[in-house]
Amino acid sequence: MLNDTRIRNAKPAERDYKLTDFDGLYLLVCKNGSRLWRFAYRFEGKQKQIALGAYPHVTLAEARERREVSRKLLATGKDPSLERRLEKIAQAAGGNSFREVAEEFLEKQRREERSEATLKKNRWLLEPAYAVFGDRPVGEVTAPELLHALRTFEQRGRYESARRLRAVAGMVFRYAIATGRATRDIGVDLRGALTTPKVNHRAAVTDPTELGALLRAIEGYSGQPTTRLALQLSALLFVRPGELRLSRWKEIDFDKAIWVVPAATMKMKRPHRVPLSRQAIVILRELHGMTGQGEYVFPAVDSVRRCMSNNTLNAALRRLGYSKEEVSVSGFRATASTLLNEMGRWNPDAIERQLAHMEENDVRRAYMHAAEFWNERVEMMQVWGDYLDQLRYGSQVEGRIRPFVASQG
Repeated sequence: MLNDTRIRNAKPAERDYKLTDFDGLYLLVCKNGSRLWRFAYRFEGKQKQIALGAYPHVTLAEARERREVSRKLLATGKDPSLERRLEKIAQAAGGNSFREVAEEFLEKQRREERSEATLKKNRWLLEPAYAVFGDRPVGEVTAPELLHALRTFEQRGRYESARRLRAVAGMVFRYAIATGRATRDIGVDLRGALTTPKVNHRAAVTDPTELGALLRAIEGYSGQPTTRLALQLSALLFVRPGELRLSRWKEIDFDKAIWVVPAATMKMKRPHRVPLSRQAIVILRELHGMTGQGEYVFPAVDSVRRCMSNNTLNAALRRLGYSKEEVSVSGFRATASTLLNEMGRWNPDAIERQLAHMEENDVRRAYMHAAEFWNERVEMMQVWGDYLDQLRYGSQVEGRIRPFVASQG
């Protein structure tokens, strides 16, 4: 066993030598005069060692304390050398609290050009987590703490928001693992712990006669002209509402009759091409005369630097007398999907591709990506525009769409 006198009297020799304490601690006396603390141990059958500092900066008592810290790690099945490396990585990465790691992750999403709406939504979702354990070390947050934060949403009946917070928190924990500040995603421990929300399908009109009435009501809308035209394009193009609101004039090619939606705007972060029917071109040319001097096709009423509010179109439908249980802007996608499939003349994969749906099966996704069905989609969108005209102007449609024969345009 070592003592301070023996250590002070240790002199360099021609070769490095050891002065042994106990429980694996020893002092390495180097020929250059350095005296270095080392802790020798075995982990998974291998002999290893870890540096504990230099004497006299680290005293004998301090070296023994550091040895005990390493022995405690070994007792829990952890390798002290690995834990030391992970600690250094975490220090280099930045702050250690859940809030700091989450903000780093959001900044990473910003660099990846995620939309401002997505970043704002994720930050809003994380607020309950910040309130419960935001200042706690991310690697020490427990599953019950996360569940307590999720209950903040559940208690208000916002079951889908609770589910989304669990998903975002999981991404933060996995980012913390990658940067050496946590060892596991505790969100996986909460499977089955949350209330499963009731699936509310987007309200959609799928009866041809009712759809014709809706189209005529939209045509008679007396509010902002750009709002009326946006509703008409929603029916014609059946893109997601956010994709329509964020559309920019530079994305529209009138000569080729195509709208190229950039990946940053798309839900699945892949660029999407929308064939423009003659009806859509007419509407867009009318819009260009109103808003073509600015960036956005549908600018906000009070500023051309921002796009239309996300509630504008649904609010317009309410003004027309349609409740949220009857129809929504997103519902135009279900309308088109249902009625185009009932036509029986389109490849279902072409319809899905036009809806920009992501196939979950890897093989099917690769097939869908390779098979754009472009020519069929161009024809389909024109037939769809012709059909909506037929419904709008009161043509008699018996039953469903199957008997309808459209112009090939």
